[in-house]
Amino acid sequence: MTDNTHRVQLIEGRLREALAPEWLEIIDESHLHIGHVGAKDGRGHFRVRIASALFEGLSRMARHRLVYRALGTLMQSDIHAVNIEAFSSNEL
Repeated sequence: MTDNTHRVQLIEGRLREALAPEWLEIIDESHLHIGHVGAKDGRGHFRVRIASALFEGLSRMARHRLVYRALGTLMQSDIHAVNIEAFSSNEL
């Protein structure tokens, strides 16, 4: 198992626990950032596509805050960057 496969599992676990998503997709995009300054520290770049009833009525920024809060310390230890696409349940 690669470091990023493990990281994807960690990300998924935290998001499922905190946000009870109806739909969740996590894409490792680290290979797109090889050689970039931000990639040198070994942390990964990920795209998160998530739909949750908890996002209903929230602004895009508020949805992103919930995702970042759920990821917590992974932002310092495992994730260099995350691209978030967050939808409420009725936006699917």
